[in-house]
Amino acid sequence: MKHLMFAALALLPAAAQAQAQEETMKITFTLGDTVLPATLDDTPAGRDFAAMLPLTLTLSDYHGIEKVADLGRKLDSTGMPASYTPKAGDITQYAPWKNLALFIAPFSDSRGLVRLGQFDGDFSALKASGDIDVTIAVAP
Repeated sequence: MKHLMFAALALLPAAAQAQAQEETMKITFTLGDTVLPATLDDTPAGRDFAAMLPLTLTLSDYHGIEKVADLGRKLDSTGMPASYTPKAGDITQYAPWKNLALFIAPFSDSRGLVRLGQFDGDFSALKASGDIDVTIAVAP
């Protein structure tokens, strides 16, 4: 009996890890021929954003720090901190303006900023000047 208990305990971390992997949402941002993979956080805001996909938006430059687009509504931020300090590559919503905000550079702690996830690798295509059309979808 003792051996079965130890075997079950040894399997627990693998099972927990598999469950955590299933709960992450992989998405893509497609800009012309460029596909940027990203992962949404398993939070109310991340799940609410995922439920809106697919989306086609026009991203505009905001002070060379972020690319923004209107989402039309606030996402569910239940349990999220009142502010967030974004890093380059973060996917967020600035709730007061209902904007999707993709950070291409780090920024200071901002009240009303809700983290949704992050890009999984190179996101330099977002640094192009001017407006950028993007399609955001659940990864195949």
